[in-house]
Amino acid sequence: MKRAARLAMAGAVGAMVLQGCGGGGNESGAPLVGTNPGGGGGGGTIIIGGGSGSGGTTPLQASSTYAQQCAPGNAEASTRNGSLATEKNWIRSYMDEAYLWREDVPTVDPSAAAYSGSDVASALSKYFDALLSPVITSTGKRRDQFSFVMSTREWNALSDGGVSLGYGVEWTMASPTPPRKIRVSFVEPGSMAANAGVRRGDTLVTVDGTSADANDTAGVNVLNDALFPGTAGRTRSFVLTSTAGVTRTVGLTAGNVTKTPVPIHQVLTAADGAQVGYMVFNDHIAPAESQLIAAMQDFRARGTTDLVVDLRYNGGGYLFIASELAYMIAGASPTSGKTFEQLRYNSRRNAQTNSADAKTPFYDTSCVLVNNRCTSQQPLPALNLKRVFVLAQSGTCSASEALINGLRGVDIDVVLIGGTTCGKPYGFTAKDNCGYSYFPIEFVGTNNKGFGDYADGFVPGGSGATGVRGCKVADDLEHALGDTGEGMLAAALQFRANGSCPATASEAPRAQALAVREAGSDAVALSLQRLAARSNRIVGGRP
Repeated sequence: MKRAARLAMAGAVGAMVLQGCGGGGNESGAPLVGTNPGGGGGGGTIIIGGGSGSGGTTPLQASSTYAQQCAPGNAEASTRNGSLATEKNWIRSYMDEAYLWREDVPTVDPSAAAYSGSDVASALSKYFDALLSPVITSTGKRRDQFSFVMSTREWNALSDGGVSLGYGVEWTMASPTPPRKIRVSFVEPGSMAANAGVRRGDTLVTVDGTSADANDTAGVNVLNDALFPGTAGRTRSFVLTSTAGVTRTVGLTAGNVTKTPVPIHQVLTAADGAQVGYMVFNDHIAPAESQLIAAMQDFRARGTTDLVVDLRYNGGGYLFIASELAYMIAGASPTSGKTFEQLRYNSRRNAQTNSADAKTPFYDTSCVLVNNRCTSQQPLPALNLKRVFVLAQSGTCSASEALINGLRGVDIDVVLIGGTTCGKPYGFTAKDNCGYSYFPIEFVGTNNKGFGDYADGFVPGGSGATGVRGCKVADDLEHALGDTGEGMLAAALQFRANGSCPATASEAPRAQALAVREAGSDAVALSLQRLAARSNRIVGGRP
């Protein structure tokens, strides 16, 4: 995907104090000598091959010097006139130019065996991961849990067309170790899984004869390979038990799944006769824009006076989509001339931080992104609401959190129902080289009031700066999304009616959706995975 000049995208999980972390101590922004000088100022140049004892002495040049000089074994590259070493030089140089925590990058010898060999994709990915900040936050989380790399081909398919590999299932589990209670939380409409009769709430019994509670490495590997397929065309046999207790066998073949970002929007009549809009919003990707506009037009036409936005499975995406949605909720009066999100970059990019381009406004017109260009800039519909109910949990990340933070920045009352969000005030811009798109964290974002310190997530009913009025409620897999008896939606409707939370309301463990607790010493843990591109905040998209 190409860089755009002005906009930002958003999406997933994070940990940092916005004002206390970030660019580090090298305020000059000069290229660093070696790596990880302790943040105490630098100067000079990065030295290639700089692992301890490596003897490397070649100064690293600007990333543009190494761009698109691809290794012969790079299957994703269109031309292969370079080398693996040159691709790694590009990564290291680009990290120094763009990475938010450039001063934290550890000393890594790029020629080491772990980052070499014939598997170019693996070597590049491992080298990129080795350069990420190793700093641990005060809550015990790694500062950078979010930077990633993926093929440009796959990234374009997902971000522009909403296409990804899989069956069309979102999985959730109660524990990484047995009993795991792996269940289906969401099924993509029209997907292989939907057509095969897989439903929300189904419990996994076995996959290809391997128990969902397998407690050996081989069994866990089977589960990982089956639940999160890496190649298309293979059929797996799933034994599932429905919420009604019926057990059946379902064959699912991995293939391209086209996501529907807004699969549900409906208007509910509350007990007092008010019209309450309810909308499931799962991905801030380009196709979401027209679906969000259609839903908001319908809500406005039907006299909606309250809105429930279900973001429990939304890890993020384009920040401009979040900005447009925020405007459609709040309208012109509270948002005119205000900043939806202010971006802050590393110490080498102070001019960019201080530029007008670092401010994402509340967009009041559509974009309809085609080939990285806005093709239809029309006025957006607005509900002009003073309050919005947001359903969230640990899978609610980045761009979704930016929506919450941005609205709070202009005094819209956000009522949070569900669980603590993932805590990711960071984002990046896709940067392509040799068929791979790199996403090192590049910026942190704050709202119109200058707040962005939600490293540990927004907490429903909590106290302090990240506490948000609302109720802690577990994800209710016994009911369909949009069913007024479903726990989170029912809690939102109750809170709307009388300001109270259900007596039995409680938050599900944060391990349930995406993050996984540490396993016991004798247990083999399974980590539920989510495509990294679906859990992030990214600059780009709308020019």
